[in-house]
Amino acid sequence: MQVGHLNYAAHLGHDSIVSIAHEARIHMFRSLGVIETNLGDDRTGIIIGDLAATYAAEGHLFDKLLVESHIGEMGRSNFRVFQRLTRDGALVALVETGTIAFDYQKRSIVPIPESFRKAVKDYAEKSASGPIL
Repeated sequence: MQVGHLNYAAHLGHDSIVSIAHEARIHMFRSLGVIETNLGDDRTGIIIGDLAATYAAEGHLFDKLLVESHIGEMGRSNFRVFQRLTRDGALVALVETGTIAFDYQKRSIVPIPESFRKAVKDYAEKSASGPIL
């Protein structure tokens, strides 16, 4: 953790958990070969529909956090990203994000591209159904 992640009480701030989860989602997408503005079909990006964070422990300056990320509950146009933040194996927070496939040119919700579904499936099989990091 960095000094900018701390709140006035000198522990991990709620706004920083959202930022850390976002950064981890970007890395997860990169491991899938996609980015937030292109889920693999050159036109579909994402928007965030909802986000929930559950805190389990404090985080402090210089703590090393591990963020495990997993995509689940995939629907026609949406999926959920589940993330677990831990420090030395101990749970710090859980983050769940409702993610929606969105065409920014049409300004509308669209189906999740098949290429993205395949990338998620292939990654899960390759990593023996482990978390996407």
